[in-house]
Amino acid sequence: MDYIEKPISTKQIYSGRIINVRVDTVELPDGHISDRELVEHHGGVGIIPVTDEGEVFMVTQYRIAAKSMMLEIPAGKLEKGEDPLECGKRELIEETGYEGSEFIPLGVYYATPGYCEEKLTLYLARGLKWRGQQLDDGEFLNVKKYTLDELFNMVMNNEIHDCKTAIAILKAKAIIDK
Repeated sequence: MDYIEKPISTKQIYSGRIINVRVDTVELPDGHISDRELVEHHGGVGIIPVTDEGEVFMVTQYRIAAKSMMLEIPAGKLEKGEDPLECGKRELIEETGYEGSEFIPLGVYYATPGYCEEKLTLYLARGLKWRGQQLDDGEFLNVKKYTLDELFNMVMNNEIHDCKTAIAILKAKAIIDK
């Protein structure tokens, strides 16, 4: 059986600065018709910056959706048509003040594929050099170093609640511990 849902029509509900929302009417594999509420997003990039000593620069910032401070890897949204690696390099300098000389791809992931088109591209950054933090207007965050082992334990103890961050920590640890 072919499980693909065939689009019939689209209705734009909301257009914003970061997301758009639409409802797609689709034909299901069994011929029935259903609606799918979807969030359109250009995607994002996350960078896990690891020093030669195995320390990781992490950011803590308030996230309104989670109603709490979140410990995360440096990350940001892609502009339409922007190269993910260039976005990641920009976000790394903006948020931490460090520039990387080596970037290792860690994969591409959907944040919540049930209703959101956002894809997250992750990289491991090495060869870090201080260039100076360049936060965007309205961006408030703290930067702190952790060892990769500390972060790994925090993921395993459910102390890190951001999925992109957890994935990046686990993949970076697997690569570095080889």
